[in-house]
Amino acid sequence: MLDDEMLEVAVVTTERAKHFYSFQDIHVTLYSDADEWEMWKCRSDPVLHIELRRWADLLLIAPLDANTLGKVASGICDNLLTCVIRAWDCSKPLLFCPAMNTAMWEHPVTAQQVAQLKAFGYIEIPCVAKKLVCGDHGLGAMAEVGSIVDKVREIVSLHNDRQQC
Repeated sequence: MLDDEMLEVAVVTTERAKHFYSFQDIHVTLYSDADEWEMWKCRSDPVLHIELRRWADLLLIAPLDANTLGKVASGICDNLLTCVIRAWDCSKPLLFCPAMNTAMWEHPVTAQQVAQLKAFGYIEIPCVAKKLVCGDHGLGAMAEVGSIVDKVREIVSLHNDRQQC
């Protein structure tokens, strides 16, 4: 069982994601695109996306919208989050929680992109059907937080067991 007090969490946000939460509601370290460039002034300075990939034992992308899904599947890294993902050490777990409108979820390219992420070794926490942000009801909503936490606990436990062998 995972001891929650052992976890240290940092959040990497995209500029568009800032629309969905209030900065005051985030009680952990929060990084955004601007932080990437504040640290780095010249050659040999720390590069935030590399420092974050070294620091983290697990990466959880929740929610993973259609835009970022497309970027990650294609290798595009044009913001802090996608740079962390592109630099990610694939020997460490990366979990993703797709979340988008049902029409976007059902588009054929979405299945291809999700399959590509799985081919990279990333772990999908499947979306669910419920009322979506747009007001529609259907498949495409991010998995429930409890389900995500349970999956993270499972993966951390498995990863820790493998490292002890």
